[in-house]
Amino acid sequence: MTETSTDAAPPRHTPLHETHERLQATMVDFAGWLMPLRYGSETSEHQAVREAAGLFDLSHMGELRVRGPQAGEALDYALVGHLSAVTPGRARYTMMTDTQGGVVDDVIVYRLAEDEYLVVANAANRDVVEAALRERVARFDAEMTDLSSDYALIALQGPRAVEILRPHTDADLDSLKYYAGHPATVAGHPAMLARTGYTGEDGFEIFLYSTTDLPRVATEVWEALSETGQAHGLIPAGLSARDTLRLEAGMPLYGHELSTELTPFEAGLGRVVKLEKPSDFVGRSALAARAEEGPRRRLVGLVGRGRRVPREGYAVLRDGQQVGVVTSGAPSPAVGRPIAMAYVDPASAEVAGTAEGNDSFAVDVRGRAEAVDVVQLPFYKRPR
Repeated sequence: MTETSTDAAPPRHTPLHETHERLQATMVDFAGWLMPLRYGSETSEHQAVREAAGLFDLSHMGELRVRGPQAGEALDYALVGHLSAVTPGRARYTMMTDTQGGVVDDVIVYRLAEDEYLVVANAANRDVVEAALRERVARFDAEMTDLSSDYALIALQGPRAVEILRPHTDADLDSLKYYAGHPATVAGHPAMLARTGYTGEDGFEIFLYSTTDLPRVATEVWEALSETGQAHGLIPAGLSARDTLRLEAGMPLYGHELSTELTPFEAGLGRVVKLEKPSDFVGRSALAARAEEGPRRRLVGLVGRGRRVPREGYAVLRDGQQVGVVTSGAPSPAVGRPIAMAYVDPASAEVAGTAEGNDSFAVDVRGRAEAVDVVQLPFYKRPR
């Protein structure tokens, strides 16, 4: 734990802060923002997203615009993905790494036009990503602008999302593909509507831009979706539900499964590293070497056989010897048992999803070895 100064700035408010207060949300300081942890029962919010829909405020995320004749080439250099190959209207999940191949952040990049991209960074890493991206883009005929303060971001996630959104948008939702984003009108306001999310369900992320009255715009969109959604089981959902949803879906969280101490290959995300792209990029040499030698540890899923939850930092044991560490853990409504993600040595990861060796695995939960099954990720896949 790091020491905090009494002179530290108070947490910032999102444009929807008054809405959260009206809904009597439990608020917490998250990455320098006062955010809703839950509105009522986090389990009910989790289940609503799996069975109907949930509405999330993600306005704490960072939005960084890269624009110019060499915007694509600049992002090819700055990030591990081949962003110049992305067609306008599509998005790409990718990562920023340092020179040693360690993950600085995982981001989603939307190509808005031939010479314009929007990079969406995690709130906790926004300043680091902004500084690094600005420095990396500067060597190209392109410019980066931090537009985070001018955006509100609302996520509508769940199997009823299309029904709820359809009356409020002019977008053709049936033709909007996964990982695509297009200009649209939502509840009478201009937006970029993206079919993306962090829950394992179908859904949309609604980027609202305004330099004058962002709280009013965001509130009107939130309330319009909430009113229509009542008949479909929609409820607001906070950070707690978002975390358990992404855990069930096997999605990594920075600071847990991702860090500068790890490369994308350890997290099982080597596919996002485009070593074959023609241009150089930051971290390329280190990542090529790691791809050649293989990951030094691997991310796996754990399912508890009892009721005690493996939490972050707990040791993973095989035949009584530590072979890894838990990075995230929680009770799982979908699985009905505790689940966790953990980094283990490559040999132990080989048994994931098989019966061989699983009887020998446990997690040290406060001094007691709790039996777990080692499984392949994700824990949950939405019905097709």
